Amino acid sequence: MQPFQAEFIEYALQCGVLRFGDFILKSGRRSPYFFNTGLFDTGARLARLGGFYARTMLHHGIKADVLYGPAYKGIPLVCATAMALALETGNEVPFAFNRKEAKDHGEGGVLVGAPLKGSVLIVDDVITAGTSVRESVDIIRAAGAVPSGVLITLDRQEKGQGELSAVQEISRQFQLPIYSIVTLHDILEFLEKTNRGSELRAIREYQSRFGVL
Repeated sequence: MQPFQAEFIEYALQCGVLRFGDFILKSGRRSPYFFNTGLFDTGARLARLGGFYARTMLHHGIKADVLYGPAYKGIPLVCATAMALALETGNEVPFAFNRKEAKDHGEGGVLVGAPLKGSVLIVDDVITAGTSVRESVDIIRAAGAVPSGVLITLDRQEKGQGELSAVQEISRQFQLPIYSIVTLHDILEFLEKTNRGSELRAIREYQSRFGVL
């Protein structure tokens, strides 16, 4: 785990984005932890989150001609990431996002921001069912550009309907690399290093039932 990843986990805990307890997920599973990116809900929090996205890109050497954020959650995330990249590197990376409904006046269309061209990195929060990624890939390809990868906050490394996780399924289906600021493995490592034994045991037990490699 990189220092910036440990810093991200600490910040997620501070903001209440990452919580431990007893939670019922949308899937119906009972989880000992919950992660809600929507609680990065102030200007300062969002700006700092954008910095973590940018540092993840730099750490992995991710390059793209355009950043794309799927509506709605991806819109502030892609804006914050583009701003953070400009501050971190001095390089401007254009960004775009979609409307849920096409605009029939003015410039029209479903896209706002820079034209989609070349390689396009999708910036989103988490992948649960993969619906927004599938829609994003269709939009990017329809514009004549190439989806080059997906960047998310957390990879839960958890089984979907089958033996693969939603992240693995999307990566395999579209032949796309999927990057995350942190994974569940990183959270487990953080808990071990900070001597949070009860949370560590609960998540390991959950992972033994629902986790993927």
